[in-house]
Amino acid sequence: MNFRPRMREEPEINLIPFIDVLLVVLIFLMLSTTYSKYTEMQLKLPVADTEAQRDYPKELLVTVSAEGAYGVNRLPVAGRGLEELSKAMVDGAKAGKETVVVISADASARHQAVITVMEAARRSGLTQITFATQSTAQAGFK
Repeated sequence: MNFRPRMREEPEINLIPFIDVLLVVLIFLMLSTTYSKYTEMQLKLPVADTEAQRDYPKELLVTVSAEGAYGVNRLPVAGRGLEELSKAMVDGAKAGKETVVVISADASARHQAVITVMEAARRSGLTQITFATQSTAQAGFK
């Protein structure tokens, strides 16, 4: 009988496979992340629970600031009148009548400013209109 204590091998943690898996997960997250659009004007969008936004190749982005200034495809519109906005929307609509107008209005923008954008779209012959919002999670509400 051998009563001498056996030397146990201590378990060894091999970190190489763990690092490989983490790198694969990191690459997957980097490739699947969507980047939101940022406008030149600082806007606080109204809150609504929405699905993820899709990019439309035929979209016309119209922004309305809290002060009532307009922007079309990230370019400021010279005036605040209906005619100037309508002309800028016609110039920015690359797909013609098929263009989708995306209105990104500040949450504290006047209601009349948004109605002016809708009227300018109607005068320009653009009938597909949608509104950009942020989800309640992005706004910090529960």
